[in-house]
Amino acid sequence: MKITGLSSRIKFLNLRNFFFLTLIVSSLINFACSSGGSSTVDDIDDPEKAYFVAKSLYDKQDYLDAVDEFTTIKLKFSGSSIIDKSLYYLGMSYYKREEYILANYEFESLLRNYPSSNFYEDARYMLGMCYYGLSPDYKLDQTYTRYAINEFQNYVELYPNGKYAAKSERRIEQLKTKLALKEYKSAELYYNISKYKSALVYYTHITEEFQDTEYADDALYGVIKTLFIKKQYDETSEAIQKFEERYPTSSYLRNVLSIKNQIPKF
Repeated sequence: MKITGLSSRIKFLNLRNFFFLTLIVSSLINFACSSGGSSTVDDIDDPEKAYFVAKSLYDKQDYLDAVDEFTTIKLKFSGSSIIDKSLYYLGMSYYKREEYILANYEFESLLRNYPSSNFYEDARYMLGMCYYGLSPDYKLDQTYTRYAINEFQNYVELYPNGKYAAKSERRIEQLKTKLALKEYKSAELYYNISKYKSALVYYTHITEEFQDTEYADDALYGVIKTLFIKKQYDETSEAIQKFEERYPTSSYLRNVLSIKNQIPKF
């Protein structure tokens, strides 16, 4: 009896251990799957189901895994009907991770290869947003700023009444203001060290290219005071007249009128 009871107990313990071992293994498998340890799209042959899996990761803001899955879709289902929207969300996944150059590449690929896509307009706008994200402080090189302006202008030309038209216009204004500020700081630097010829070049360029920015009246006032110092009185008078017509409420108007009164009468 004792031996039989001992045998039963051993069997019970072994069964319980097996149960716990099974439970632990099952938990580890579930954890690995839920944590994105393997690519789920690799095991799916239906493009729509694969897209659903990748888009679900994107919607959960799991952008790193979304990049992996959309990249797999890009390679595995290149000729399918879901490839254009997959490229778009691959670009958006990169964009959300602030990997703007990689995002730009995917949006460019969509525009180049799928001009009839429903995501074409969105991708066109996002090209500008990628360069906008790369646009640095005004003190640094502004190549990406100019690229961003160009792409936003392209969007507005293609979609003057588009859903991103107003946003694009605001971005253009903001970026032009940054360029104007950079040139204005250069103009002021040259003016302060008495390099008036160089200062005049920068001031004038702002008045011609960025007259719709907040630095336009600053720059025209810079033109006036520089011309006056250089004793180019006829040109000074012309600039003053232009200033009075364009900026009658400017805070610089009093200074401009003061210079006007100092111009010699011949």
